[in-house]
Amino acid sequence: MNAGDDSGFQPINRGYNSVFRTGRLSLGLVVPLENYATGPVPSMTRHVERAQQARETIMPKTILITGATDGIGLETASMLVSLGHHVLLHGRNPEKLRHVAGRLSGLPNGGQVESYLADLSRMMDVAALAQAVSDKHQKLDVLINNAGVFKTPEPITRDGLDVRFAVNTLAPYLLTQRLLPLLNASGRVINLSSAAQAPVDTAALAGRIRLSDDFNAYAQSKLALTMWSRSMAIARGDEGPVIIAVNPGSMLGSKMVREGFGVAGGDIRIGAEILVRAAMDDEFATASGQYFDNDSGHFASPHPDALDQQKSAAIARVIETVLGETTPSANNDL
Repeated sequence: MNAGDDSGFQPINRGYNSVFRTGRLSLGLVVPLENYATGPVPSMTRHVERAQQARETIMPKTILITGATDGIGLETASMLVSLGHHVLLHGRNPEKLRHVAGRLSGLPNGGQVESYLADLSRMMDVAALAQAVSDKHQKLDVLINNAGVFKTPEPITRDGLDVRFAVNTLAPYLLTQRLLPLLNASGRVINLSSAAQAPVDTAALAGRIRLSDDFNAYAQSKLALTMWSRSMAIARGDEGPVIIAVNPGSMLGSKMVREGFGVAGGDIRIGAEILVRAAMDDEFATASGQYFDNDSGHFASPHPDALDQQKSAAIARVIETVLGETTPSANNDL
C-alpha cells in the first residue's frame, strides 16, 4: 500500500455497521454515541462490583500501566488501585504524573502506587523505563500497554519514525521484551488494539516513508501491534506470558477521541472495565494470542493480516531491525 493510501482499510467488526469505513471515521453508528455515554456495560459493572466485594480474598498483583495519567489508562489504574493492587503508573508529563500518583495514593483502602516517567516515542526512554521497573521489582503480574497516539502536530520522532508506530507499536514491543524476565507463565500482557486496523506498510513502519493521513497511520500501527501480539504469543507458547490484544471499545471519551474527532465520546469506564477483566479474570488466562473486541463483547477475529503467520513474522522482523537501530544495546530476540 502506498504512503497515505487508506484504500486497503478493512473494518474488523462485521456483525454491525462498522464505526470505520474506508479508513475514515463515520458517525453512522448502529449504537449511537449517546447510548455509549449512558454508563458502563451492566455486566462489566457487576464484574467490578463483585471484584470489590471479594478483594479481601484476592492476592494483590503488581501491574504496570502505560499512559496512566488520563483517559482509559487513568480510569483503569483507579479501578485497580481501588481493588487493592500495586499499580505502577507511567506518564510522559511529570506534573500530571505527580498529580495522578497523589490522587490515587489517597484512595480509601487502595493499593500501593508508584510512578515512572518516560517518553515512549523515544526507544531509549522505553528501555530505561523497563530497566527502572526491573531494578525495583523481581516480578510483574500484568503489563497493560495502554499508551497511544493518534493525532499530533509533530508526527515524526527524533529517531525519524512516525510517532504512531513508535508509541503504538514499537514501544510496547520493546517494553514487553525487556520485562519478560519479570513476567512468568501466568503473567499477562494486555495490548490496546483498536477496531481501526489497516494493512501495514513496512517502509512506513521502518521510517523510510511518511504517511500523510493521521487515521491511516493510526490504523496501521494498531494492526502492527495486533500482529506482533499474536506472533509473540505463539512463539512463546506455554512459556508465557499470556499476550492478548484488546479493542477497548470504539469512540470512548478519551483525549485522543476528543482531539482527533471533535466529539465527546462514550463512557471511558467501558474501556477501563474490559482492561480490568483482561488483567484479572480467568476467562483470559488461556487466551494468549487472541483478540478481544469490546464492541461486540467477545473474542473475535482481527484483521486477516494478523492471522497470517508469514505477514506477522515479517512485521516482527522489521520491528526487530528498527529497535536494533534505535536501541543498539537491546537484546530483542523473540
